Amino acid sequence: MTYAIVKTGGKQYRVEQGQSLLVERLRAEEGDTVSLQPLLYVDGDTVLDGEGLSLVAVSATVVAHERGPKLRVVKFKPKRGYKRRNGHRQELTRLQVEQIGLNADKTSAKEKAS
Repeated sequence: MTYAIVKTGGKQYRVEQGQSLLVERLRAEEGDTVSLQPLLYVDGDTVLDGEGLSLVAVSATVVAHERGPKLRVVKFKPKRGYKRRNGHRQELTRLQVEQIGLNADKTSAKEKAS
């Protein structure tokens, strides 16, 4: 089982190849490929973190830009006649994880150096 923990928008997500996920809005057009910052890579018995992450590449395709559900924000102070109601919808981006794996260019460069 291959998966990675990636960081985007100040949050961390566990992703697998082919998975679809919603993240904070990214500045990319629909159909663009973005690379996500890996924090951990697991492939069976192989676990990479720290320095080994320079070899890991996680790429995803932007499927669509969406808006989250409407959240109601209510402020109320009893006995003072103070009531405020506000709403908020978060801007989100739907990603399709295309590839998780070791970057062949970087691994071959390391092998040549040693």
